[in-house]
Amino acid sequence: MSIHIGAKKGDIAEAVLLPGDPLRAKFIAENLLKNAVLYSKVRGMFGYTGTYKGKTISVQGTGMGIPSISIYATELIQEYGAKKLIRIGSCGSTNTKINLRDIIIAMSASTDASFNKLHFNGMDYAATADYDLLEKAVNSARSRETPFHVGKVLTSDTFYQDDPEGWKLWAEYGILAEEMETAALYTIASKFNVKALALLTVSDDMITGATTTSQEREKTFTDMMEIALNTLV
Repeated sequence: MSIHIGAKKGDIAEAVLLPGDPLRAKFIAENLLKNAVLYSKVRGMFGYTGTYKGKTISVQGTGMGIPSISIYATELIQEYGAKKLIRIGSCGSTNTKINLRDIIIAMSASTDASFNKLHFNGMDYAATADYDLLEKAVNSARSRETPFHVGKVLTSDTFYQDDPEGWKLWAEYGILAEEMETAALYTIASKFNVKALALLTVSDDMITGATTTSQEREKTFTDMMEIALNTLV
């Protein structure tokens, strides 16, 4: 039994959704999964297992940032046998062609954090998505006619940054958006030879400063959740 999840063996499915917000995990369990059972509420980080279109799927809150998602992803894989992990979260766009409420499917994740350098003795590592999951997510988004973009994101270690225009350098190199977890998830998945993907809803525009309302986030986040679920079935 892991110390941060505390579930029993067999409680967690091989396919897992990873929202940062534990209340989003609760929302998915109550509104999108059938017969969902709470398997963990350690530290208030809810985890549930239920079914979607007949397939057993778990949803586990991970908290914010690289250290937090690293703990949960590692324990889900090592202790509970997770094989497919999809992060579902929010991001800030850095591209003029991307609108609020669009969905970004993260092909790769650069980072300003030291996470990968610590693993690779100061060298860089290209953290990338699993292609099979990415292709399925693209097909799912297309079938729903949901606005989406596939490309590179930045996993930042800092939410409140000293340089408010620091994102511009990354944008010059094709980064579509900033968020705080994907690079770690992709690296951990690669280490253990499992599949991972990140789907991100654009909740903020870093260029204009525009942001979504709570009502808009609820609707678009649901679109993202359903795309992720259909990617796993």
